[in-house]
Amino acid sequence: MTKPCERTLSGLRPLGEQRDWPRSFADRLTAQLPVTGLGDLVRIVRECAVRPPAHTLKDVRLLPVEPAPLPRVRPGAVAASWAGHASWVLRIGGLTVLTDPVWSRRIPGTPARVTPVGVPWAALPPVDAVVISHNHYDHLDAPTLKRLPRTTACFVPAGLAGWFRRRGFTRVTELDWWEAAEFRGVRFDFVPAHHWSRRTLTDCCRSLWGGWVLADRSGHRVYFAGDTGYGRCFADIGRAHPGIDLALLPIGAYAPRRMLRSVHTDPEEAVQAFRDLGAAAMAPMHWATFLLSGEPPLEPITRLRAAWAAAGLPRAALWDLPVGGSRVL
Repeated sequence: MTKPCERTLSGLRPLGEQRDWPRSFADRLTAQLPVTGLGDLVRIVRECAVRPPAHTLKDVRLLPVEPAPLPRVRPGAVAASWAGHASWVLRIGGLTVLTDPVWSRRIPGTPARVTPVGVPWAALPPVDAVVISHNHYDHLDAPTLKRLPRTTACFVPAGLAGWFRRRGFTRVTELDWWEAAEFRGVRFDFVPAHHWSRRTLTDCCRSLWGGWVLADRSGHRVYFAGDTGYGRCFADIGRAHPGIDLALLPIGAYAPRRMLRSVHTDPEEAVQAFRDLGAAAMAPMHWATFLLSGEPPLEPITRLRAAWAAAGLPRAALWDLPVGGSRVL
């Protein structure tokens, strides 16, 4: 049996193929789940562990928000625009790709977003493809996906294609770890993450979770980590995909550590993950949008910048964009 995160060679999979999967992917877990039952939920609520301290909420007004028009991208270039949380607008290989698109003001189980969407839906160019990291509500948002044409190419983890097909999407490709498919000259590789999946009370680990490496014909590579804790997967991904130009890495939703360490990197771990990957640049995400955990709103970026400087990494390689910000490779 393949161990969690272990790399196995795989060729390109056909787009849209119908596949059979195991009933559960629990054997891919690399740590105990953070919430395993009703007792955990009661304890979390009792401890108020999923909200920042009240006195820090005033800092929400200081969160960086600078909506701006999407940059022009010449042929052969790559651009990344942060819409907020784990939602990016990537232009690569002539395609416009959305990552974990959440344009809704609210998601189930948490207060409304504290910063606006950085890229208005009306400002988007035609969307060619969507990549989904896993099925948690802050990464898989049905109201947002409903806005897309049903012919949009969707790349999703193993076990999740049925969710999309039931909603009318006709071009859905689901992949296992270390598998890839190619769409109009851009390669989509699905890679491991230290996380889990659940959308209802009865579907824990019924679909897989992971990140994506997008590569164009010019050799540009963008790694979108999705949602993940720290672990060996980053070094494995770096070896399998050398020369990553840009790593989109999560830095928030990490407190309390005893509960979230296994599934969410903290800022210092994100810096180490960047180093493990051997990437040229890093753009932080998964902060400044939804208040999902106990750390103060501004703490993730403050700790990230300090850890980056302490590691002696070049400041120009840290793309700490505001919500709505863009950079072009």
